Amino acid sequence: MASFPIVRPRRLRKNKLIRDMIAETNLTEKNLILPIFIKEGILEEEEIKSMPGVFRYPPNDKLIKFVESSYDNGIRNVILFGIPKYKDDIASSAYDKNGVIQTSVRLLKDTFGDKLIVITDECTDEYTSHGHCGIVKYNSKGEYFVDNDESLKIHAKIALSQAEAGADIIAPSSMMDGVVGAIRKALDENGYTDTLIMSYSVKYASTFYSPFRDAAYSKPAFGDRKSYQMDPRNAYEALKEAKLDIEEGADILMVKPAHTYLDVIRLVKDNFPDYPLAAYHVSGEYSMIKAAALNGWIDERTAVLEITTAIRRAGADLILTYYANDIAKWLKEGLPF
Repeated sequence: MASFPIVRPRRLRKNKLIRDMIAETNLTEKNLILPIFIKEGILEEEEIKSMPGVFRYPPNDKLIKFVESSYDNGIRNVILFGIPKYKDDIASSAYDKNGVIQTSVRLLKDTFGDKLIVITDECTDEYTSHGHCGIVKYNSKGEYFVDNDESLKIHAKIALSQAEAGADIIAPSSMMDGVVGAIRKALDENGYTDTLIMSYSVKYASTFYSPFRDAAYSKPAFGDRKSYQMDPRNAYEALKEAKLDIEEGADILMVKPAHTYLDVIRLVKDNFPDYPLAAYHVSGEYSMIKAAALNGWIDERTAVLEITTAIRRAGADLILTYYANDIAKWLKEGLPF
């Protein structure tokens, strides 16, 4: 019987150079997408109390300076969330050609051109008086419901206005059935065949969105979003949602939240390996780490890099994170592993 040498995995961990040489997962600033809140009617930055270190920016030179500093850190991808001065039941300010997002996209593209990828979140929740991700109607019993098919018309209109302003990628986040197809049709029919769609394909009805709703003033005025966002108990349902979006024309898929759904990220990536996969490390996940760090309970840098590496290891190609600037700076210092 042949004999084999004693296997000693520790030999492959004996110093950092060897660990770096054989690491299975790599994390770079190119994997990061920076979310930015932009608010009409302000002239200076506003810090978001529930998200220490994150600000709302006015669509002016303050926004440009922030993006320039992020660019200097190596950040090349941003996603914009708008906070309008005016809200109504049909989200009309969301598709206004002079709306907060449309103005901001033009400002950024005029300044950075093709050096910066500008992604626009496409939804109605920040722009409606009721805070839902579509058109709200009422049945004969006076019960509200979100009219899926009527909502598609508004979402397509919003997406087209964002593409006309110069957005590189449209990111529909409503979870309306057929929204990707409706947007793809509107873009193609109007000559924006090269505009990408990064769909929030797998978006759970999560409590971890709470700080975002504070930041964007987008909490529903009544009810919740459980009828159109996914049940946290379900994993394989994610495959159905992702498959439908692919069939409708999505170019990039997304799982949201990220940190608490690593198993779903891996499931989606294993089943659709040919499609780039994004994962959104959401506001509540950010705020938990930030709160623990501010209280001295964890080392922030090590914790953030460990969690972000885990999201990459699970299969995410792109990570939307409020820590993007910090991560880019910390990566220059080297990983702490």
